[in-house]
Parts: sequence; structure tokens; C-alpha cells
Amino acid sequence: MRRRLSGTATRPRLCVFRSLNHIYAQVIDDDLGHTLVSASSLDKEAESADEKAKTQMAQLVGQLVAERAIKRGITEVVFDRGGYKYHGRVKALAEAARKVGLVF
Repeated sequence: MRRRLSGTATRPRLCVFRSLNHIYAQVIDDDLGHTLVSASSLDKEAESADEKAKTQMAQLVGQLVAERAIKRGITEVVFDRGGYKYHGRVKALAEAARKVGLVF
């Protein structure tokens, strides 16, 4: 997957990782090797993680990462689903990020 995908300074890569209980998203500039923005279900903004379903938490993480990216001036990204199927939590995160205004 990452052989074909690469993030640049103008269009960084939105990388998704999901574990059994949590979901993480990072916006990465692969040219410099830096993480520009990140969000996860463990962030303070997602304090009520135990009360929400996993897909609802993925939507919240998608909103958070998109808001933080737009605040830093990033509007276009390349979506890296990390080998996971575009289904369930990964799809919920992507759609929530699109609603906020990220283009991919």
C-alpha cells in the first residue's frame, strides 16, 4: 500500500491505525518524515471513550484530525487506510474528516 502512497508538503498522507479498542490518525509529511497533526481515541477531547461505540469514536477522531489539520492550513491529504478494508471504523473516520472539510 505505502509503495504507491506518499505524502508531500503540499498534500500530506492521512494514515489510519486501528487496534481492538482504539483508533489513531496522523497527518504525515513523508518528504521530511514528520507527523504534522495527530488525533486518537485516547485524546482529552475524547474523554467519554468508554461510553461511545467504536464507530462513533472513529467519527470523533476523524473530526478532530480534520479540524487540527485545517487549523494548520492543510486542506488536501492522501488517504492511507493502512491495509484495512474501507469499511466500518475506517470508513466512519474518513467520512467524518470529509464532512469537516478535508479533501481526499
